[in-house]
Amino acid sequence: MADEVSIRIETSFRDIDKAAWDRLIGTSKGSSTPEVPFNPFVSHAYLSALEDSGSATAETGWLGQHLLMEDGNGALAGALVCYLKNHSQGEYVFDHGWADALERAGGRYYPKLQSSVPFTPATGPRLLAASEPFSAEAVHMALAAGLTELAKRHKVSSAHVTFVPEAEVPTFEDADFLHRTDQQFHFTNDNYASHDDFLETLASRKRKALKKERRAALENGITVDWLTGADLTEEIWDQFFRFYMDTGSRKWGRPYLTRAFYSLISERMADDILLVMAKREGRYIAGAINFIGGDALYGRHWGAIEDHPFLHFEVCYHQAIDFAISRGLKRVEAGAQGEHKLARGYLPVTTHSAHYFTHPGLKHAVADYLERERLDVEAMGDILTEHSPFRKGERQDVESDT
Repeated sequence: MADEVSIRIETSFRDIDKAAWDRLIGTSKGSSTPEVPFNPFVSHAYLSALEDSGSATAETGWLGQHLLMEDGNGALAGALVCYLKNHSQGEYVFDHGWADALERAGGRYYPKLQSSVPFTPATGPRLLAASEPFSAEAVHMALAAGLTELAKRHKVSSAHVTFVPEAEVPTFEDADFLHRTDQQFHFTNDNYASHDDFLETLASRKRKALKKERRAALENGITVDWLTGADLTEEIWDQFFRFYMDTGSRKWGRPYLTRAFYSLISERMADDILLVMAKREGRYIAGAINFIGGDALYGRHWGAIEDHPFLHFEVCYHQAIDFAISRGLKRVEAGAQGEHKLARGYLPVTTHSAHYFTHPGLKHAVADYLERERLDVEAMGDILTEHSPFRKGERQDVESDT
């Protein structure tokens, strides 16, 4: 295979052919690999919007180092999204402790290589491969090895691949990456006909509590709209960005995404976006952005300019379930963290990441830590599942990842 292909590094999505890239991951209208459901976050539209909007660029600490595998004719056979970073912001898999430990020992943790979708804590394919002429396994192995080689050439401390599908973990382990686990909360659609159909699977007390919560959220004359496609006007984005900036500034200090990002995704992938917008007295007061995948709805972030009890839960979680059921989507992934999601029908799911270290001492220390951490994550998942709101015998079975 080495005689037939080459791997090169591309720094910008402006220089990557959109059609060739999207053939690797499929589109919402079809796929060269139909067994892999469409994931909007690895689309050229989404990744290029992050870059073109100034959200994820060298200036913000995300310098593109994307691995492109090409066959002898120059056709794209595989790819791995990757960035050279001088910080650990916007990743949602925290390695600040590792950075502190190495630098206290006299080493240098940054820059590092990061294979992920910026600011997007959603599991999705990282090792992208065309359906031909090579086997996916061969392409995956070559890309993982290519990432370790890139780390050595850059003389960086480490390379990290986050929110990896569980099926890709062995490939990275074979390339000398360490395996890390964490937890999110996902809703699984068990072919429900309606939200009430889902509620019937819950314990009586939990069911009554959620019905009461939904009624309370819409008091004070609040209504909710679903906006997608042509509904997503610049005026709507202006209003949503105001919500995002208000809430994001309080949570993170400085929100990551620029206003231009929303215009670009609206232009490039509007049919793959759902805005859930809450209205009171003729104006929108809160909203949540979701992305529509081939089999899942992905909740990303929300914002509000008015405080109302339970409105966050209604806009972000209950409405997402309603939409997924109406579209026949298999699950809702509601973003990072949040044990409060459990009571609303979102069960714990294990997420995965892979970490390569060029510093032997740091690798040894992290390997020992991760072994204990994986046991803790598994134990916490079991405990949380036992406290799910489902009736005994009705509890959903969820996959460990997507």
